[in-house]
Amino acid sequence: MDGKLVIVSAPSGAGKTTLIKDLLDRGVNLEFSISATTRKPRGNEVDGREYYFLSPADFNDKLENDQFVKWEEVYTDHRYGTLKSELERIWTKGNHVLFDVDVKGAMNLKSIFGKRAISIFIKPPSVSELEKRLFARATDDVEKIQMRVNKAQEELKLAEQFDYIVVNDNLEEAKRGLYSIVMAFLGDKKV
Repeated sequence: MDGKLVIVSAPSGAGKTTLIKDLLDRGVNLEFSISATTRKPRGNEVDGREYYFLSPADFNDKLENDQFVKWEEVYTDHRYGTLKSELERIWTKGNHVLFDVDVKGAMNLKSIFGKRAISIFIKPPSVSELEKRLFARATDDVEKIQMRVNKAQEELKLAEQFDYIVVNDNLEEAKRGLYSIVMAFLGDKKV
């Protein structure tokens, strides 16, 4: 299996999904790695597009059969994992893998793949701005938002362990910064 891995991580509400969508829209030779999860779909999420939504039993079966590169229990009863078959699918097509994962997952992937991977942390301008974004998203109740803010505060402490940090204060600048970093890593442009 050849190919590189681009790992992007951020606290919930930092703008990671928007930045990744922009990166893919630019025609970069990357394909989004779809994670498996035991959580229920939110909003308009579709199985096989945003995530592979698995029952806890199905997740356990895949785990017992060593079908995951890595997995984490991110929140109680919400497990996420990267299937080996997903990486093989992308690399077989001649693409590089793009990961959108939580902070712990990003650090694990980087430790597994080393120099074959680059890790990028998307940082919000502040915790209060992050909280505003989560409320504006209107997908979670107040208790869930507070849980996400608390987790974000812990994740922000780990940002320095990533290869790069992109602060998403100005969306257009963050898009350009992420694109530049990724293209330099893939060998197409310098940062």
